[in-house]
Amino acid sequence: MGRDLLQLRTATPEDLEWIFELRHRVYAQELGQHAVDPAGRLRDGLDGDNVYLVAARGAERVGFVSLTPPWVGRYALEKYLSRDELPSPAEDDVFEVRLLTVEPGRRATLAAPLLMHAALRWIASRGGRKVMAMGRTELLGMYLAAGLSPAGRTVRSGAVTFEVLTGEVAELARRAHERYGSTLERLRSAVDWRLDTAFTARPDGCEHGGASFTAIGADFRTLERRRRIVTADVLDAWFPPAPGVRVVLAEDPDWIARTSPPAGAEGLLSEIAAVRALPVGALAVGAGSSDLIFRAFGQWLTPESRVLLTDPCYGEYAHVTERVIGCRVDRFRLRREDDWRIDPDRLAATVGTGRYDLVVLVNPNNPTGRHAPAAELRPVIEAAPARTRWWVDEAYLGYVGAAESLAGLAAVSPRVVVCASLSKMYALSGMRAAYLVAEPAVAAQVRRRTPPWPVGLPAQMAAVAALRDPEYYRGRWARTHELRGELAAGLAALDEDVTVEESVANFLALVLPPGGPSAAELVNECRRHGVHLRDLSPLSPAYEGRTVRVAVKDAEENTRIVAACRAALALPRPGQASPVVSVR
Repeated sequence: MGRDLLQLRTATPEDLEWIFELRHRVYAQELGQHAVDPAGRLRDGLDGDNVYLVAARGAERVGFVSLTPPWVGRYALEKYLSRDELPSPAEDDVFEVRLLTVEPGRRATLAAPLLMHAALRWIASRGGRKVMAMGRTELLGMYLAAGLSPAGRTVRSGAVTFEVLTGEVAELARRAHERYGSTLERLRSAVDWRLDTAFTARPDGCEHGGASFTAIGADFRTLERRRRIVTADVLDAWFPPAPGVRVVLAEDPDWIARTSPPAGAEGLLSEIAAVRALPVGALAVGAGSSDLIFRAFGQWLTPESRVLLTDPCYGEYAHVTERVIGCRVDRFRLRREDDWRIDPDRLAATVGTGRYDLVVLVNPNNPTGRHAPAAELRPVIEAAPARTRWWVDEAYLGYVGAAESLAGLAAVSPRVVVCASLSKMYALSGMRAAYLVAEPAVAAQVRRRTPPWPVGLPAQMAAVAALRDPEYYRGRWARTHELRGELAAGLAALDEDVTVEESVANFLALVLPPGGPSAAELVNECRRHGVHLRDLSPLSPAYEGRTVRVAVKDAEENTRIVAACRAALALPRPGQASPVVSVR
């Protein structure tokens, strides 16, 4: 890039020396916050842990911003306040933003807004939901306009007084878009964006897999590309649906395409009831689990509702509760050191406070792949306050067995709802068919909000045919476990510093070492080999930007996955640096 471009990147070792020198000029010599150092350098105890984003124009460095992720375990603010005095001290998704600093001659340029935009994008890409910062008191109006709020504490450092500030990442991003959106959009093509996250977020703000369809062609004009792409970023089944599905869809496709389906999916409901030994009145169907989530939650929840989600968790739930409805959402933290398992005693104590209108459990959990035994969950649910409703997502339950389902409890308890997708377990993702199980009066409420023809005729016919062939699917699920073990072994052999976290379902997680490529960098490099994987970083800070989810595919495609990861891990990392941006 030429000298005209402002580049945004992660700091290189060479950048760090400039950062120490600029920090000294600004915070020691200009502001008097720190004592002057004869060496002309100002260092910080967190320099080895912080992430520095740098703005540069050609060889000229323009400015930087410092980020302290929560997994570092300490913050710069702790030099002035105790841990308990920090904003949201018990939260695990708070990132500290510090020292947004621009060279004196460049302060009237767009460097500062771009650095703040880069910081918010980097934080969001690592699952950050909250930030805290120190802002100079005389500049408080600027911070408030950006969306930060005073935390009610003031600290003094040398000759400078600071307000402690906090803010929600989503709100800060919204304010920045309102203020600088048109400018940022204009600059998008002119900025040399070297960060490992996209310049802007998805329009709907919900993080899903499925980038592989972009490579295939979302306009369906280049579908032949699908044979060259490994779509391991979504959890679609690697195997075809049961033979009976193909038979019913192929018998008269013209009639199927032009004919309206049963308005209430009566035949599908009857088949589900028979196969699952449930009353028809306890069921409601939808065009996939997302349809049911939007419909049920929109009926039950308001912005005043309080919801508990596990963290990490399937991203649709945070999207619907926080961004669509605007609920107050708390996180029940799952920890890697606990093997991502739910501690039933800790869950019981959390729910027992009586604060929650809804608790969401994905079991087996996506993306951790862990299963909480029904015998552990039942007593927790039964002992919970009467006002708390439970939503249990069993999309992957077939991989552990129907005996572990809580559908029987949901059919008789007005406080429990089970959601079951037919997409992943039955190789029907493209058909969009799912159902929920609830006490009949609750199920009737959902059915009243269900439009006619909620599931298309091809999907109804395919789902019924699939449910009538349990032996076929038992064999495919057993083979999935074998393939997952083979894939795990292949990935584990790539590098002794790489960790493979197996699951009970049709996916696993690849954990990268701190000194290696980020999850986003590995995912981007694998795409160059036609292999699409899922970066889990945006779902939770617990993943520290280093965890990739890999869907289990057939043996040939699993071999391609391993080869692509091997190639990505072998690449040198230019500068071994942190992110920088270039702008015209």
